[in-house]
Amino acid sequence: MAKPLLYKPPPRWQFWAALGGAVLIEAASVVIAGIKHEPPAVDLSQIPTATVEATLQPEDQPTPPPEDIPIQEPPPIPDVAPEFHEEKPPPPKTNRPTGPVKAPQGVTGTMSITGAKAVAIFAPKPEYPYEARSRHQTGSGVALLSVDTASGNVTDVSMAQSIGSPILDQSTMSAFRRWRFAPGKCAPKVKVPITYTMTGASY
Repeated sequence: MAKPLLYKPPPRWQFWAALGGAVLIEAASVVIAGIKHEPPAVDLSQIPTATVEATLQPEDQPTPPPEDIPIQEPPPIPDVAPEFHEEKPPPPKTNRPTGPVKAPQGVTGTMSITGAKAVAIFAPKPEYPYEARSRHQTGSGVALLSVDTASGNVTDVSMAQSIGSPILDQSTMSAFRRWRFAPGKCAPKVKVPITYTMTGASY
């Protein structure tokens, strides 16, 4: 009778031999993968070469300066004729006396109010003072004016006849001191009768 077949494991050296071969194959594959593959060298001898020729152009020649153009001399300046000045005739001589003006012949003594008004150049009228009006003061009098015949100015005034009111006398003399007459045309004395009413002064 035949003996049954029994499984016999392979010897141990085969197992380790197979394991060692697998490890070597794995290691070899890792080393081969880590090696850098350098590209093959390029053959430059087959590349055609080109020659570039550069031509330098000559620099621009400087522009020659323009020829000097002769400048014509300006025409001579004409002689300027002197301006015409119109000669004015001298002012006519006046035969005015240099000394003080004397009163004309015939104007002497005392002049009336009618003649004085004819030669008067400034003759303000006496005012009727409010104080005299409020007191109803009226009356008539005669003022005597002393005149400088050369200038026509009144130098003094007095009352030859009082009006009867000091207020009215003072107003009369104050007004007549401002009178002015034409030089040389008034007598040295002028009499002026004056009357005051409630409406004012009159002469």
